[in-house]
Amino acid sequence: MKPLRVALLGCGTVGSEVVRLLHEQAADLTARIGAPLELAGVAVRRLDRTREHVAPELLTTDAMGLVTREDVDIVVEVIGGIEPARSLLLAAMKSGKSVVTANKALLAEDGETIFGAAREYGADLYYEAAVAGAIPLLRPLRESLVGDHVKRVIGIVNGTTNYILDRMDSCGASFSDALEEAQELGYAEADPTADVEGFDAAAKAAILAQLAFHTPVSAADVHREGITEVSAADVAGAKAMDSVVKLLAICERVPDPEGRNNGGRGVSVRVYPAMIPRSHPLASVREAYNAVFVEAESAGSLMFYGAGAGGAPTASAVLGDLVAVARNRVGGTRGPVEVTYAELPVLPMGETITRYYIQLDVADRSGVLAQIAELFARHDVSIQAVRQEGYGEDAQLVIVTHRAPDAALAATVEGLRRLDIVREVSSVMRVEADEIA
Repeated sequence: MKPLRVALLGCGTVGSEVVRLLHEQAADLTARIGAPLELAGVAVRRLDRTREHVAPELLTTDAMGLVTREDVDIVVEVIGGIEPARSLLLAAMKSGKSVVTANKALLAEDGETIFGAAREYGADLYYEAAVAGAIPLLRPLRESLVGDHVKRVIGIVNGTTNYILDRMDSCGASFSDALEEAQELGYAEADPTADVEGFDAAAKAAILAQLAFHTPVSAADVHREGITEVSAADVAGAKAMDSVVKLLAICERVPDPEGRNNGGRGVSVRVYPAMIPRSHPLASVREAYNAVFVEAESAGSLMFYGAGAGGAPTASAVLGDLVAVARNRVGGTRGPVEVTYAELPVLPMGETITRYYIQLDVADRSGVLAQIAELFARHDVSIQAVRQEGYGEDAQLVIVTHRAPDAALAATVEGLRRLDIVREVSSVMRVEADEIA
């Protein structure tokens, strides 16, 4: 068969790996697809840099001209950001191209527009590389579990923050020292804001929630907290509870308590640091690796683990999508199309049910526990466990709550800060996964 011609948008860390793999695996890819893949052009911002494996005549700064060329069959986008990526992908699909993208920011901010264009123009749109690098996660949600009822997705989807928190736990490093080490190793950017403030994980959580629950979710809908406020006291407190601190992306379907809506009352989508027991499989995810649990009604619990970032792992996911859309073109078919038929509301964080770990420095005198217990009862928050250690006239209290609405838990913490007997609320962190005490 005649070659399928590929336009590549971007030739940075991931794009250059895609080009390398296209050259090195050309014969295997041809056999798997049933037709050869051929680079039609590579759109870059500057022409004065040498790109390995790319003939100079293939380079162009006219990205729009490249994606709308009649001889191009497939467009691969790895430039990232919102614009010009959005305009380029919309133009590509409108002109009949299949699209592969790794652009989590675009899909999280304006996924409905991109998915709508794929439906309108009958175009293939694949984006496995947008979440968790080489880990095959999105395709199981799109295809393997499409006949099931996904209840919850929880996991570690940002390698930079996992590396930092792992170093703080295993070596006692401070946040700043662990971040500097991550930057030296190439796990963190010079400006790490997107990672450490949770923006990257929130974008991925939005994509996962939209796929899992067939409902529109954008990055703006995701409750987001980063790890910059995670202190040595938080990590030490977790160790004392035989737990670790991880930045978690959590997407879950919230049941309708009256059973009126089989789809659920809504969905909760959030990203924040939380304690999880060391016995939980996510606690053993070390360094810059990612891992995600998917809990489905019939399939049960499934775990996906692997390298979540980096040029080669992400390029592997891009190539997997490229083979899939190429096979579809050869066979005259198309892949699945996202349908957000459920239209479930994204619930505010205050309505999310969770648990808190709270560490207090208090006056060590009679009646202290009674005042604190009365405050918890006033906010309808139940205490699961209390640990106290005395230090002369002061004492340290560690309280783990039962599950309660986050708004009630937050109000309880604010109330504690206003009590005269409380010297300081030194650590507050949510508790997820299995019960700990």
